[in-house]
Amino acid sequence: MSTDGARLNEILQTAATLFASAGLRASLKEIADACGILPGSLYHHFESKEAIVLELVRRYREDLDRLAAVAIDDLHTDSKRPVEDRVIAFGREIAACGVRHRAALLLTLYDPPAVLGDELAQLASQTPVAIEAAMLELLREGRAAGAIRAGIDLGLLSDRLCQSMLHVGVGVSHMTPGSEKVPEIRLRILLQGIASRTPSNAALDRSSSFQAVDKVVAEWGDDDGGEDGRNVHLRAVARREFGRRGFESTTMRDIAGAAEVSTGTLYRSFRSKDDLLASIMRSYTEKVKSAWDAALNADCSALEKLDALMWANIHVTERFSDEFRIQLAWLRQSPPSTPDLGLSFGWHLRHVKAVMTEGEKSGEFHIEGATADVRARCLQEAIVFPPNIVRAAGHRAAQGLARETVLRGAVTRPRGGT
Repeated sequence: MSTDGARLNEILQTAATLFASAGLRASLKEIADACGILPGSLYHHFESKEAIVLELVRRYREDLDRLAAVAIDDLHTDSKRPVEDRVIAFGREIAACGVRHRAALLLTLYDPPAVLGDELAQLASQTPVAIEAAMLELLREGRAAGAIRAGIDLGLLSDRLCQSMLHVGVGVSHMTPGSEKVPEIRLRILLQGIASRTPSNAALDRSSSFQAVDKVVAEWGDDDGGEDGRNVHLRAVARREFGRRGFESTTMRDIAGAAEVSTGTLYRSFRSKDDLLASIMRSYTEKVKSAWDAALNADCSALEKLDALMWANIHVTERFSDEFRIQLAWLRQSPPSTPDLGLSFGWHLRHVKAVMTEGEKSGEFHIEGATADVRARCLQEAIVFPPNIVRAAGHRAAQGLARETVLRGAVTRPRGGT
């Protein structure tokens, strides 16, 4: 490799490390300093931070495509190996790729920030088709061999499995003790299910937990408790702008312009951008907690509580898409570096662990591998379905897929249940 090529790779690796730890706020000067070169020398290779981001994303997508090609080749050379084992092996490779390219993964997760330009938005909007197609072929082979249960949409399942693996690189699960077990545990939750025996869908719909969540969701309503209409409007506009641009890149002037009010009017309602964001997320958090409390406080089994939590999460994803994007935008600006940070609140993980422990003690749940903390983190991810699947399938079909994977498992198995 030429000296120029070696320096270019060094810059990209350094930038990727900084973006993955410091987020998009990392500057060109910081990248140059970390490389031990002058900013002018960096401009010799990349004209802007956006150009670096684009190259990182291109390399990430090329790596995913390479993995998909290998998986397709294996279909023809490793046909005697059980499909479940091949799905797990392929999943591990996808997860490792997500961790290797964590910066590019974070920057393209769902909708990238608009401030990075149209070229990145177009590149990021292209779903990782190759790995999903390869996973789909594996699942179709499994269905033909009787290893994957009928009635499950294989396209949605392929998407779910691939996203679950890529998301290993999003939070902090790959940094925690026992992290090497995370990909397999996540996959086995979706492929084998965790329930020893599962009631019918109709019975689950009648559970007190499920009914309690339905009641709370209906009470969320479209208003904000009679609050001044102008503030409701300003908060709605700010949600969209923060989700679209990212919090760091959005100014009060941007929000005022989008809301078609003066900056002074905006400041009379909210003292600062931080105050506005806090108001948005406080309302969101209260509504999410209300749904979770309804599911958890009902007098029912651990399995019914978990099913109701999945139902609550699907409604949250569907109803609060702007707030979800705000969390992702925050993650891009300040990626978590410790197990205490991430896309979900600390209370979220604590409650998942409590329900999991209750279910394991009662014999309702069976999850193998690693520590209780790692199993809980894997289950936490499993009960939150990606927004694109909820949008594509609808909330009822998304819940059906959740039950057929997390509870019952996608593969055929001798364990009891309906």
